[in-house]
Amino acid sequence: MALTILKGTVISAPALGKLDVTERGYLIAEEGKVTGVFPVLPKRYAGAAAEDFGDALILQAPADLHLHAPQYPMMGMGMDLPLLDWLNTYAFPTEARFADPDYAREVYRRLAQDLIANGTTRVCMFSSLHRRATLILMEELEKAGVTGYVGKVNMDRNGAPNLQETTEESVAETLRWLEECSDFRYVRPMVTPRFTPSCTNELMAFLGRLAAERNLPVQSHLSENTAEGAWVRELHPDCTQYWETYAKYGLWNGRTVMAHCVWCDERERRAMKDAGVTAVHCPDSNQNICSGVAPVRVLLREGVKVVLGTDVAGGDTLSMLDAASSAIRASKARRVMDNWGTDFLSAAEAWYLAASAGAAFFGQQPGFAPGNSLHALVLDDSRLLQPHPLTPEERLERCLYVRQPGAIRAVWSAGRKVFSAED
Repeated sequence: MALTILKGTVISAPALGKLDVTERGYLIAEEGKVTGVFPVLPKRYAGAAAEDFGDALILQAPADLHLHAPQYPMMGMGMDLPLLDWLNTYAFPTEARFADPDYAREVYRRLAQDLIANGTTRVCMFSSLHRRATLILMEELEKAGVTGYVGKVNMDRNGAPNLQETTEESVAETLRWLEECSDFRYVRPMVTPRFTPSCTNELMAFLGRLAAERNLPVQSHLSENTAEGAWVRELHPDCTQYWETYAKYGLWNGRTVMAHCVWCDERERRAMKDAGVTAVHCPDSNQNICSGVAPVRVLLREGVKVVLGTDVAGGDTLSMLDAASSAIRASKARRVMDNWGTDFLSAAEAWYLAASAGAAFFGQQPGFAPGNSLHALVLDDSRLLQPHPLTPEERLERCLYVRQPGAIRAVWSAGRKVFSAED
């Protein structure tokens, strides 16, 4: 892993709406860290072997900041139901199966491999409430080369008969899980109250203390669905807005990611900006379950940090290329809903949200900045017909929209080559 030199058309997203392009250039990393992107090979690397991918695109590997691992077997199911009915009819029964470690191993091994094959190398991921299955998930992700955070889900109310903990069980199993996962190198723990209706006040208070005492990041859901929001207000009459149910327990800060944020009003958005909370836009899921269309342009304009997620299995794909194109489509729908008062996302902006914005949650600088951990993929679009010579920017846009089986030729995660189409 000491020296990695990749040659091709290097594209990175150093800022929202901006692409840096180096055609037939060199992306170089030493000891797993990016040295830089160069139009010609620097003299100090003369004679070093380079992996030459011709004119293929060399891109930042994207980050998926919201998906539910135990829902992977049920992708594409129940898409005719609203959120709360979908959870009770499909998601909870599916997640209950992960009490079986053998089943968990089978599903999670395939999930981890499929994530890498789709080019996703960093995640914030929900497991189920099962401690052993959560450890298996972390093991399989690490073996495949996926990095990031995984959370053992906490839920001590409003679950299902075979998918709910007592408060005491949730506390004890969470503490035991944290002890048992301390040796993982690339996949780390994350505090994960499923969402406010799933956790009693006592459990939320414990999770807030735990996050503070152990400096752990937090993930949950926020303002996804109108019925969900009404339910939260019934459960917490002392809170006028959804976000306050997290803030009052210390779960609302710069290391918090909140999925969806479809129905956040101006005050809730301001609370996100002021606290540094990250909004995870999941356009496929929001459309599939008819939750709504998140106001992404407004969130960005008001200074809220926005990233993308697939939200499998509300979402129906693991591909972050798909998530980026779906974010563009959703922003176009939002523009119409807003009476043309907001601009839709460009391809460059959507790719920034999928790649650089997501990587920022893991402490990385935008683009292929020197010092960043090397997370990259090689995308070969040579099988696509071309009506005329395309610019690299046009090629990237096309790759967001047009599915190309087998187009990902290689993937690097944390400096390691973790996938090659030739193997």
